[in-house]
Amino acid sequence: QVQLVESGGGLVQAGGSLRVSCAASGRTFSSYAMGWFRQAPGKEREFVAAISWSGSTVYADSVKGRFTISRDNAKNTVYLQMNSLKPEDTAVYYCAADQKYSGTYPPARPGPYDYWGQGTQVTVSS
Repeated sequence: QVQLVESGGGLVQAGGSLRVSCAASGRTFSSYAMGWFRQAPGKEREFVAAISWSGSTVYADSVKGRFTISRDNAKNTVYLQMNSLKPEDTAVYYCAADQKYSGTYPPARPGPYDYWGQGTQVTVSS
């Protein structure tokens, strides 16, 4: 069983920056694919970014060039650095872990991910 705990959400003005973190339990964290997803009120959960065990990354077009996903395997933590934030980035942000992943690039859809955190709210004011 893997437990994921997000932190770092909050309120920020448009154009500002925020970093959210996700701490994971599990002795084999370094082998997981890790992803960030978000869900705004009334909308479906959508993919934001993901990172493989080797550091390969995938981003949604809407955040490419503004968001950066990274991981620190020594701390069992994955990060999402968000710059140039826009009001449309407002959502609950969830991290997710895929224990079974074995490809080069991590999954960019929710289905393959086995474990999910409780989410952290990010609000961007205009």
